[in-house]
Amino acid sequence: MSTIALSPATAAVVVALALAGAAVALLGRLGHGRAVLTACLRAAAQLGAVSLVIVWAVERPAAAAAFVLVMYGVASLTAGRRITSGATAWWAAVPIGTGTLPVFLLLTGTGTVPPEGIALIPVAGILLGGCLTATALAGRRAVDELTQRRGEVEAALSLGFSGRDAALEICRPAAAQALVPALDQTRTVGLVTLPGAFVGMLLGGADPLHAGVVQLVVLVALLAAEAVAVLVTVELVARGRFSPAAR
Repeated sequence: MSTIALSPATAAVVVALALAGAAVALLGRLGHGRAVLTACLRAAAQLGAVSLVIVWAVERPAAAAAFVLVMYGVASLTAGRRITSGATAWWAAVPIGTGTLPVFLLLTGTGTVPPEGIALIPVAGILLGGCLTATALAGRRAVDELTQRRGEVEAALSLGFSGRDAALEICRPAAAQALVPALDQTRTVGLVTLPGAFVGMLLGGADPLHAGVVQLVVLVALLAAEAVAVLVTVELVARGRFSPAAR
């Protein structure tokens, strides 16, 4: 089986890339030099710990369910903090949950994804990760748009629009751009990018056709989940759930 070797050379390459990324961010005054290093360190530590936990959890349904719930909580908190601060950040759990759960239930209920921990945990993680990104981008853009164009919101209110409708008219177009990364990934798959599920299955020894089918299911499911997450996020921002500026 062809795969990336666990060796000193691999470790050296990873360290060199992390330092290079941090150096570029620092020298280019991007403001994220330290964040690049800490993100890489966290990724290494978290992946090491998760690898050990997954080996134990995949054979135990209750542990697998608990693991998914932890991922959901972390995704919700991370997305919420990107949008706002304080207790209102937890509203991010709503779009992430409403985007992920129906798609996950459809995949598992129809048998498209086998009811095994080794399949359920990665699929849940992919959906949660996509909804995290979509929610954070849509929420941040919507809140910023309402803040910067507050006068237009007030003008719409003066014309008889409700607070929700006035906010939607202003923030929805900008927030909808959060779907662009998922759309581009789906449109260019196989031509520009070979996503993780496809490459991972090939490295694991699967035939290319089977790997392609799995990747197609993942991409379409992810796009559907993110569309729901963006829609719900925009609605919550328009109703003032995330930030005083959105009211």
